[in-house]
Amino acid sequence: MAVPKKRTSISKKRIRKNIWKRKGYLAALKAFSLAKSLSTGKSKSFFVQQTNKQVLE
Repeated sequence: MAVPKKRTSISKKRIRKNIWKRKGYLAALKAFSLAKSLSTGKSKSFFVQQTNKQVLE
């Protein structure tokens, strides 16, 4: 027979929520860092084909 589970404490719930938020924050930080390195051309892990665009003056 199914028995209801005990209630999770507020502190445990908060800890799990913060871990979940931190994972998202670290993923965003890594993506932003990679985007910065790609935009400056200093990326060592990606090879981006450069296109020459002429600026009309």
